Amino acid sequence: MKEQKLQIFLSIISNYFNQFGGEELVADTPYLLENKQPKVHDYTGVIGISGEQKGVVYFSATRQLLSSILDSMGETDKSDENYIDLAGEVANTISGNARKEFGPEFHISVPFVFKGAPQSIVLPNDERSFIIPITWHSQIGEIVVCLQD
Repeated sequence: MKEQKLQIFLSIISNYFNQFGGEELVADTPYLLENKQPKVHDYTGVIGISGEQKGVVYFSATRQLLSSILDSMGETDKSDENYIDLAGEVANTISGNARKEFGPEFHISVPFVFKGAPQSIVLPNDERSFIIPITWHSQIGEIVVCLQD
């Protein structure tokens, strides 16, 4: 995946968090994962990508990061269902906004969302994943992007 494409995802996630005002999102330097089992946090939303490009995009965050987002939205319901929904919503928003950049042949799936660490997340064997670590309100998460060039 080219750096230009990765920059699109950095902009999208920054814009997502900027809508809440207050503290700015810190996106650390992206790094490569040779498609071993990626680390996940408390809640993860995975979007499958098909069409001209194939791969996955996922958002994984700590419960505390999602709680900060819910607070910023004025949401007081801190149930597991809300955390799970929010992880899926963020993953879907990132992928949906990427579709605007990459065009109509960038097809996104419905989010697959889970709590905790699954047995495995399937990443394409012949591609490398880029991990974008993020911090917001001193809480951590990450965006994982694995797309064929």
